[in-house]
Amino acid sequence: MNDPELSQLDWRLVPEESRPGPLQMALDETAAETAAEGGPCTVRVYRWEPSCLSLGYHQDPDTVDWEFCRREGIDVTRRQTGGGGIYHDNWGDISYSIAVPAESVPGDLLDCYHLLCEPVLSALSRMGVDAGFADEERPAIHQPACYLRELHPAHDVVVDGRKLSGNAQYRRHDAVIQHGSITFESLPGRHLETFQEPETSAATFRERTTDVASETDRQAGITRTAAVETLEETLAEWVDATTGSWTDAELERARERADGKYAAEPWIREREAPRA
Repeated sequence: MNDPELSQLDWRLVPEESRPGPLQMALDETAAETAAEGGPCTVRVYRWEPSCLSLGYHQDPDTVDWEFCRREGIDVTRRQTGGGGIYHDNWGDISYSIAVPAESVPGDLLDCYHLLCEPVLSALSRMGVDAGFADEERPAIHQPACYLRELHPAHDVVVDGRKLSGNAQYRRHDAVIQHGSITFESLPGRHLETFQEPETSAATFRERTTDVASETDRQAGITRTAAVETLEETLAEWVDATTGSWTDAELERARERADGKYAAEPWIREREAPRA
């Protein structure tokens, strides 16, 4: 699977890296700057180290069980994108992002989502998972949790109506960033415990969601390593990306942005971004 138009751009694949959540969010924003300034576009896969709860842009911080997260060593950050909170388990979550100039993708939000989700759906198919966009509405179960909100046909990827992947976009520095979370192995109880007094149970969470490990069990399963490699290969083929890495300057900017924004209490608690 290859996109002939996007493949005309200069792309790099940054293979899976384990970094703290605030730095991962800062790297997404830094990749957007690079793409907008004429540098390479980026597709990447990443891992949250340590496990992290990422809040949606508008999310009320009172929905978080801060004491549980502190006690369990779970980072908390706030995304630039909307939606509910996601517990990104260091083992159970596989995340990706795409940074591309805004002028190179559709201006219509739904069309843009469907374009940038193509490699995600293709990778899941290669893993043996028959996934697609949600095609029917389902009511929210616990609004603060991304995986238990109303299903959205633009960006929620499901298997038989059960959510497997959430994807979100924002535009910054004349670039589009799409990032998403694919559940490799779900931990419903731990996921819910990051929220303050969730209005549901682990059993209900499991009924509403699914994961790659469960969906491939009957086909002798797939390891996490193999799933990551499949996603990386599919992203690279999609845009003819060359395996690359961050420049020293990008890493320096991202670390400054992580410290000043994504790891800072004013941003996490109050959504107050540092002044430029």
